[in-house]
Amino acid sequence: MRLPNGLTVIHQYLPASPVVVADVWVRAGAIAEPNEWAGMAHFLEHMIFKGSERLQTGWFDELIESRGGATNAATSHDYAHFFLTAAAPYLEETLPHLADILLRPSLPEAEFEREREVVLEELRACYDDPDWIGFQALSELIYQCHPYGRSVLGYEELLRFLTPQQMRCFHQTHYQPENMTVAIVGGVEEAPALELVQSAFSNFKVRSQCPPWTVEAEPPLVEVRRQQLHLPNLELARLTLAWVGPGVECLHDAFGLDLLAAILASGRSSRLVRELREEKGLVLDIGCDFSLQRDSSLFTLSAWLEPQLLETVEAILCDRLLEVQTQPIAPAELARAQRLLCNDYTFSTETASQLAGLYGYYETLAQAELAATYPWQIQQFSAQALQQLASRYLSPEHYGVTILKPC
Repeated sequence: MRLPNGLTVIHQYLPASPVVVADVWVRAGAIAEPNEWAGMAHFLEHMIFKGSERLQTGWFDELIESRGGATNAATSHDYAHFFLTAAAPYLEETLPHLADILLRPSLPEAEFEREREVVLEELRACYDDPDWIGFQALSELIYQCHPYGRSVLGYEELLRFLTPQQMRCFHQTHYQPENMTVAIVGGVEEAPALELVQSAFSNFKVRSQCPPWTVEAEPPLVEVRRQQLHLPNLELARLTLAWVGPGVECLHDAFGLDLLAAILASGRSSRLVRELREEKGLVLDIGCDFSLQRDSSLFTLSAWLEPQLLETVEAILCDRLLEVQTQPIAPAELARAQRLLCNDYTFSTETASQLAGLYGYYETLAQAELAATYPWQIQQFSAQALQQLASRYLSPEHYGVTILKPC
């Protein structure tokens, strides 16, 4: 439901659950940052936990831990979210304080400077991870207009110059009720949960306005974009092919690409794993992934292999994608992938935490109600419909490719 101030509240009562999860989602991810403020959304995630105008630094964490609860947060391009898990009787005591640090963070200058170094160290650590380097390079190759190409963590040369006042401006622009969803799932009934949310999430700061920023649509790929990086301490090469897929405006197509990813490389009996790893031994491992994003999603094929096999494996992958477009998918193969995804969905909705996250995620990107339709929609796809989706989105002639090689 939507409250009079614009805040969205999602509630599910689990009478058998002794715990409750409160998950607060904000449409204030990295794509909301002006270019010169890259990294601000993630930095703010850190600073939220430094206290509010009423709560001193460290007091909130101490409160949650003393009640046996847990709290954490995450930031992506499309959102930031903050969640706490507590025994159901403690929600009334803990949620108002989570709301307080979210709505009225103090952002003290001394803590800002200390946490800047923590954020910078987190960024530096990522540059020791070849898979992170490869994925970031691939994102920049694929998204040359859209801010999905920027690192969520930002860049050291920009993070060094961010100020508390700029962060306050970003916070007061985006941490407003119409941008927020509060999901409450667990052993608390609806009436007290709604009353608690209405009371806790009422004291928003006066709205501010960030410097102008634009989110430019990414044009279709009309070529093969290729890059190669040489990294030290890399034993195997990495080969990643990528395509831009639909965003939430074409959610049915997105679900279909999820199904195609399962058919291609999910499990030992999937097409590419069976052929390239189990039978031919051309790769140490191979995977396929579809990452749903609000504006334009990302479909990737990734292989770990010996450098001398890169050209051979890339050619095979392109050939197999063409086969998906021109040859019918066997009924047993389609049924296996559908069963796999529906089972994964079932296993991912077993706990209060999983449910709160699922509802908040879908409401932030689209509508929470759509989360429940996923298994039904997966079961509706025919082999012919998947062929058409592959032809529309997975061209073997238009894609991005990033190769990582040992130095």
